[in-house]
Amino acid sequence: MSSDPVKLLFVCARNRLRSPTAEAVLNEVDGVTAISAGINHDAETSLSGDLIEWADRIYVMENSHKKKVTRQFGTLLKDKPVRNLAIPDNYRFMDAALVASIKSKFPEYFS
Repeated sequence: MSSDPVKLLFVCARNRLRSPTAEAVLNEVDGVTAISAGINHDAETSLSGDLIEWADRIYVMENSHKKKVTRQFGTLLKDKPVRNLAIPDNYRFMDAALVASIKSKFPEYFS
């Protein structure tokens, strides 16, 4: 009997490079379902209350993202901490160094 997958939400500014890369990398892990979104008005997929409620865990790329998520969706966060991965905006989508950085933040899935 298998348990439900853990649902991870990755958030960056525009949802074009960092968070979609994290989504792709973590979706390769058995037992994980990942989605990404952005907090800016021009994001590919905009962060919404539905996504906050869907997620078991929420990860942002920068502290400014954490502040904005907490300010906009604080009442929905309840017992869901927002973790800052501290990944700067200087990578391309699926850049090898970005993938390695993301994997290093999740030793429970990548050893």
